[in-house]
Amino acid sequence: MKRAPRTHNHCEKLSHSSCVLLGLCQLSIMAAFLTVLLAVVASPLLAFDMGQSTRCVTIPNQMKVCKDVGYSEMRLPNFLGHSNLEGEVVPRSEDWRPLLQTGCHPQAQSFLCSIIAPVCLDTFIQPCHSLCVAVRDSCAPVLACQGHLWPEALNCDRFSAEEDMCLTPLAKFSHLIKDLPKPACQNCPSVEVAPAMKTVLSAFCYHDFAVTAKLHRLRHPTGEPDFQVEGCVEFIRQGPLLPYDTKHLLQEWLLINLRCAIALVRPGRSQLYVLTGSVQPDGDIILVHVFPWHKKDAGIALATRKWKHHRC
Repeated sequence: MKRAPRTHNHCEKLSHSSCVLLGLCQLSIMAAFLTVLLAVVASPLLAFDMGQSTRCVTIPNQMKVCKDVGYSEMRLPNFLGHSNLEGEVVPRSEDWRPLLQTGCHPQAQSFLCSIIAPVCLDTFIQPCHSLCVAVRDSCAPVLACQGHLWPEALNCDRFSAEEDMCLTPLAKFSHLIKDLPKPACQNCPSVEVAPAMKTVLSAFCYHDFAVTAKLHRLRHPTGEPDFQVEGCVEFIRQGPLLPYDTKHLLQEWLLINLRCAIALVRPGRSQLYVLTGSVQPDGDIILVHVFPWHKKDAGIALATRKWKHHRC
């Protein structure tokens, strides 16, 4: 197999976390062992033939989904069989950006980039079966909410269950996923314009949290929706939400529930909302009521003032 020129030190192109993750920078791979490894790992189900010639190229700036993955050079063809950087790899990598923006799994970027932009080392490094399963279980429901199925090209049965020479899930990320509240795909919440004070106070009482947030939908020439949570998120009832994470959580909710977000937020303008919701036993955040807060809405203003002394 034709190899790309060796560098003096692969770790110079990798971040510290990536070197720890791969665990390969100080390994000396003998040619005989590499031949055996390729024969074992190669699968007829994969689009990529590991016996073909490869080359190393710099990850281009326009390939944003993998630009900050922790290494600077990728191997072509990639594990999807794509060899044309400008014509295939870069444009198709953009297909994954909406999913990665949702934060569906902390290692989703590492998993996807190990396939579409594999690191340029002396051996081929794929994700382990366990990492694929972890990312798929977290991200497939999000992908389905966006109207897409988990692709057959990422069928986890195609990846090795042996975890010596592949990317594995990190224990600290698994712990993080279980502990933090996270947005979920859901039916669109109820939207009520100009609600009465009693309606708003009732929503505060019967739901786990209530916040005010200004939501904005950007205009793009391509028509692709882009939502932002502007400024600070203010708590009316904090519940189990974390102050440092709530703005990011709402941003992810908008990206996951695009259909609801498009119906809720008009393009080109910002709108202040009161959002109430519940936290499910598995940690999923569900928005239940949305109240657009206009200046003339006396019911919302009165409810927020009375809430501090209100008894449910």
